[in-house]
Amino acid sequence: MRSYHAALSSHSLHRIFSRFRHTLSSQPPADVILPMATAEDSLRQALADKQSTIDARGNAIRQLKSSGASKSEIDDAVKALNALKLEKTSIESQLKASISGDANGSVISRDAFRQAVVNTLERRLFYIPSFKIYRGVAGLYDYGPPGCAVKSNVLAFWRQHFVLEEDMLEVDCPCVTPEVVLKASGHVDKFTDLMVKDEKTGNCYRADHLLKDHCKDKLEKDLGISSEKAAELKHILAVLDDLSAEQLGAKIKEYGITAPDTKNPLSDPYPFNLMFQTSIGPSGVSTGYMRPETAQGIFVNFKDLYYYNGNKLPFAAAQIGQAFRNEISPRQGLLRVREFTLAEIEHFVDPDDKSHPKYSEVANLKFLMFPRDEQMSGQSAKKLCLGDAVSRGVVNNQTLAYFIGRVYLFLTRLGIDEERLRFRQHLPNEMAHYAADCWDAEIESSYGWIECVGIADRSAYDLRAHTDKSGVALVAQEKFAEPKEVEKLVITPVKKELGLAFKGNQKMVVEALEAMNEKEAMDMKAALESKGEVEFEVCTLQKTVTIKKNMVSISKEKKKEHQRVFTPSVIEPSFGIGRIIYCLYEHSFYMRPSKAGDEQLNVFRFPPLVAPIKCTVFPLVQNQQYEEVAKHISRSLTAAGISNKKDITGTSIGKRYARTDELGVPFAVTVDSTSSVTIRERDSKDQIRVSIEEVAAVIKDVSEGRSTWADILKKYPTHTSASADE
Repeated sequence: MRSYHAALSSHSLHRIFSRFRHTLSSQPPADVILPMATAEDSLRQALADKQSTIDARGNAIRQLKSSGASKSEIDDAVKALNALKLEKTSIESQLKASISGDANGSVISRDAFRQAVVNTLERRLFYIPSFKIYRGVAGLYDYGPPGCAVKSNVLAFWRQHFVLEEDMLEVDCPCVTPEVVLKASGHVDKFTDLMVKDEKTGNCYRADHLLKDHCKDKLEKDLGISSEKAAELKHILAVLDDLSAEQLGAKIKEYGITAPDTKNPLSDPYPFNLMFQTSIGPSGVSTGYMRPETAQGIFVNFKDLYYYNGNKLPFAAAQIGQAFRNEISPRQGLLRVREFTLAEIEHFVDPDDKSHPKYSEVANLKFLMFPRDEQMSGQSAKKLCLGDAVSRGVVNNQTLAYFIGRVYLFLTRLGIDEERLRFRQHLPNEMAHYAADCWDAEIESSYGWIECVGIADRSAYDLRAHTDKSGVALVAQEKFAEPKEVEKLVITPVKKELGLAFKGNQKMVVEALEAMNEKEAMDMKAALESKGEVEFEVCTLQKTVTIKKNMVSISKEKKKEHQRVFTPSVIEPSFGIGRIIYCLYEHSFYMRPSKAGDEQLNVFRFPPLVAPIKCTVFPLVQNQQYEEVAKHISRSLTAAGISNKKDITGTSIGKRYARTDELGVPFAVTVDSTSSVTIRERDSKDQIRVSIEEVAAVIKDVSEGRSTWADILKKYPTHTSASADE
């Protein structure tokens, strides 16, 4: 990649970048089955037909030659054949554009654009591979000074936008988690990916990634495959997440997929748990894991947090911290790593009342949404009004919608392009059995659409799981003003009969029976009374079992109650901070020509909110008086809480501007007198003149969003200087 990038001129990269920036992919994600008659299918069929015609013409020319036809007759036939080949080339170009979703050929552009961004980020030390002098370790990265500053600013805004403005309870829990906690949550048994091994070298690969890469490569690069074969490959991509180990292995064998590095045969797929295991204490008896998410620390503290909140619902708890996943084959830079920062919210709410008091504040927001029905029918994401989506039942409830709206506002204020941000609803095959509704905030990058935030209504699953495992009731109470006579559902599994029938699986069957809602339980009761037995799906066993009448008792009893005791539901927004930051880097990056036009200059257009340095201070020339003024301004900026950097090198002012533009610094102060200075804005390159004593106040106002640059331009005189465009 580096040698390819080096071979591109800066002008080529600028053109590539310009095409990429104006390309908004409208393709559905890979997990959607497209309608049969797409433009791509038509082009594949046209290409196959054209190839058949070319083959026939080629045979005809050979017959003309063997039969001794005249030269003019053969020349005319060859001319017609060449015309057909040109038509074939045109269809191939259209097909490539259709596959990539870009009439300008963005498959190449995206790679080159990404390399330009990554090269700049690594050269300016935003982030670099960890342990680089020892050749690094895949999936681990270090943030350098500007990267740390951007990350710190993103997290500070996250705290402001969510924790402070929503009055959340912030906690900080250990990264090392006892096995029993993650056993209860299901991570010990189910937090796995399917892995295959190179049978000769032992190198490991994610099985679904190999199959996915094979299908995508065939679709994108093998233009000669039939529309039927293309439909088959798309279907595999659509059901990839549902394939069992046996089905994945069968497809890998059918397509002859081998180890990417060595072309050696691969083992059958088998599950690999993604958690890093460790021992707690020197004895090695107590097993622990590095947490794969921060949420479990909040769930196990629910009882104390509920008490701290005055035993009132709803309330939200939040946590920012490191999480760890031992990825089988990390790739895509910061997007798939083994240690990363999560910011998670658990909003606890009464399952019978998921309204939100501040819902009206976001109900009129309009942005790209991708409901499951549109995905299943092969449509693209469309702008929808959030309130309309709730009223039509597209979004399950107000609280879920409120957080979707707040996430949208958070991301766009950070600098994410709203035209390249969509909220995609989970398809049925992606949804956990207990979830009421789930949406992902996906951001388009050079890698395609990337899930950066998950917003899920997880119902009461997590608190119930920890209640069952710990024996501590993680519940809430609603006290009645007057006692109420209520009809309660009573499900009593007959453990003796269930033990005889299901032996070691008895516990999971009992849990599934007790977890039934009222409709499911009453339907089972009716079926048992009429037929004596009923088929019952046990999700934790991943199979259907037969329940007989003597195995469970289901009834309703009337009782007088003074309070209602219930397990709260939880709405969980979960933010992958590293993914958001990488997408922000791409959305902020652009190139512009130098004044001489002989090179392209890199710029990050970070909003002041997240810029690593808010302001730089330059003496126009090396001069003792100017340098003293620069130091005075720098001290006043620091006292005002504005991050800044002095540059008193003798380099030309144009080069100093270019250096800071490449770091995304929004403002530059140039000292060219002892009484007043100029302030330059990065993207417009406009300059104003202000007195030395006003500099800190002006920069602070515009950096913190109290004023816009347009407001500042109206208030202060503009300054024109050729050096601003050097």
